[in-house]
Amino acid sequence: MNHIGELSDLGKGQKGTVIAVDSEETMRRRLQDLGLIKGTEVICIGESPLGDPVAYLIRGAVIALRSEDSSCVRIVYSEEM
Repeated sequence: MNHIGELSDLGKGQKGTVIAVDSEETMRRRLQDLGLIKGTEVICIGESPLGDPVAYLIRGAVIALRSEDSSCVRIVYSEEM
């Protein structure tokens, strides 16, 4: 069974695959430019001491996103979770 959620819900070491970006046009374009497009695998690699922002491995690059922005990205959780 596929579990769908938000990128911001991933915990450290968890993986997901992007299925959609639900945001206003400017932010959606920015997130897509960072590589968050349908089918991209994302791994949560850690968070700042206060919990925001969170670092993700996206297409070989480490990107830090605020929870406000990562909550716009819909994902399907990987089976290993």
